[in-house]
Amino acid sequence: MRPVVEGARVAGRVALGALTAPVELIFLLVAPLLGGRADGAARRLAALEARRLRLEVSELDALVQGDRDRLRRYLAARAPVGVLGGLVLFLVGFGVKSVVALLWSWGHGEPFDGMAPSWTIGGYFLLVGLVALFSLLSGLVGVHVLERWLASRLLAGDRTLALERRIAELAESRAGIVAAVDSERRRIERVLHDGLQQRLVALSMLIGRSRRGRPELLDQAHDEAQRALAELREVAWRVYPSGLDTFGLGEALAGVSERAGVPVRVSCELAERPPMAVETAAYFVVSEAVTNAAKHASATLVEVDVRRDGSMLVVRVRDDGTGGASAAGGGLSGLGRRVAALDGVFEVDSPPGGPTLVTAVLPCG
Repeated sequence: MRPVVEGARVAGRVALGALTAPVELIFLLVAPLLGGRADGAARRLAALEARRLRLEVSELDALVQGDRDRLRRYLAARAPVGVLGGLVLFLVGFGVKSVVALLWSWGHGEPFDGMAPSWTIGGYFLLVGLVALFSLLSGLVGVHVLERWLASRLLAGDRTLALERRIAELAESRAGIVAAVDSERRRIERVLHDGLQQRLVALSMLIGRSRRGRPELLDQAHDEAQRALAELREVAWRVYPSGLDTFGLGEALAGVSERAGVPVRVSCELAERPPMAVETAAYFVVSEAVTNAAKHASATLVEVDVRRDGSMLVVRVRDDGTGGASAAGGGLSGLGRRVAALDGVFEVDSPPGGPTLVTAVLPCG
């Protein structure tokens, strides 16, 4: 049963290819007249063929890179193959129609094309039909295999170059991780030295003065101790949010909202928890984006949206601040490197005057 189902799927894909082949031939003829719009049309047609053939678009280099010449070469090579597939299907249909007509005529005792029913002619037709059926089915499979080969050959590009590019990306992301870790360590050191350490020194001095006969300073010392504790808790959360392990991303983002100093609206719709590395990266993207919006953008509202889109976790942080943020500056560059280390995509859209939209797309599989 399974070979029959798979054969039907192959026939369906070849049939769709026969329908798209004339469209691609027409496109190739009118492409010079379309100008810049032809590139987008070629990309969409090639992506349609990749989906029809059940190919992973992420593995097709020409689609990802938008290589115009390779896309058009592929469409020019595939269109005749699609026409060939249509011809094979036509012959299959013609053969089926002929067999049905033969059986109908002989079943009613009538001659078929002037030939009366007989075992000799029947055996001859059976033998020829089986050979023709085998040839046509082989032709369908051959067309399908040829189409997949053309796509992998003309769209996927050179595998050696792809591996070299991937190695370069991994080396760059590894260097970025090291730089991001060093940057975060320096920031923690500055917070401890310039903030918490100074408060503890002041607290020590206040307690010493109160012991020398100034008991009214104990209230001030108590306030300093509370502020130092709050800063220490903030530093601890910036290093790693302990609640993330226990309660998950939704509760951790709720904590970010409470400490933000600006209204934050959080929408975290996750049916199941993503991998820990992805969850951690998503948390820090939101935390840094909210902190930037509160401190530098004069935002009055920050909207956080976290949801699954297939195998990807999509994180969007939008604020109504003054804009002008850059993905290459400050903490956002570190976030970009953190996301890149997970093969994710990090984008910042922040025109002058706002609003600012920070987007991170993280693979969960």
